[in-house]
Amino acid sequence: MTGTGPPIQDGIDTTRPHPARVYDWFLGGKDNYPVDEELGRRIAAIDGGAPKAARANRAFMRRGTRMLATERGIRQFLDIGTGIPTEPNLHRIAQSVAPDARVVYVDNDPLVLAHASALLRGTPQGVTEYVQADARDPHAILDEAARVLDLDRPVALSLIALLHFIADEDGAHDLVDTLVGALAPGSCLVLSTMTADFEPENVRRGIAAYAAGGVTLVARSRAGVGTFFEGLRLLEPGIVSVAEWRPEEAPDGPISLYGGVAVKP
Repeated sequence: MTGTGPPIQDGIDTTRPHPARVYDWFLGGKDNYPVDEELGRRIAAIDGGAPKAARANRAFMRRGTRMLATERGIRQFLDIGTGIPTEPNLHRIAQSVAPDARVVYVDNDPLVLAHASALLRGTPQGVTEYVQADARDPHAILDEAARVLDLDRPVALSLIALLHFIADEDGAHDLVDTLVGALAPGSCLVLSTMTADFEPENVRRGIAAYAAGGVTLVARSRAGVGTFFEGLRLLEPGIVSVAEWRPEEAPDGPISLYGGVAVKP
């Protein structure tokens, strides 16, 4: 699907591909530009499973959110690296289970900000807010989130398809440690990130295609992903391909994204 793109606004660079807009193209969305479609098509030509991985990742987010709201009674959600809204988004899932759920979305992409009104259409009983902030500034995120969420009560922290854009040497672990460290016991971390464990050559070529488009990607092993969960209690089935995390139907081939959900003791 060719994205028509929203009206060009200040701060939106349509001359270079953007990960959120390429992801939107993979999902069949229209909030992308020709430069994003071009990169998306190049990646899909290298790795035909890329659009399938994007869909599987969103499904993992939905299953994880629903599980935390139903089984663990979580009523507060902090989603960092929100991306362009897709339906159903996280707040739709959480508030369908618990209408009084409070959700804070965080992103620093001007295009996501342009769509923030769609992110804020929640239930009258609940609260849904959008914060424009950089994922690499966790202290600012926490300060803003604390205006909506009670950080002395459990929070579900969602880092969905975010950390493969942040290398270890650029502070990926400090980011997670700071965020999780500020949350109350009983809080949960929902995380997905790219791996080359299943399809190393396809992923290598995909990383090269992104790099050619000016986007840095990091693929991590299962052990590498596990370091983000240190000190937390992983829920079954642990760290697995996102398609294999409590699937509603049999997975259709490998997905080069690991996912896991863990509880802070």
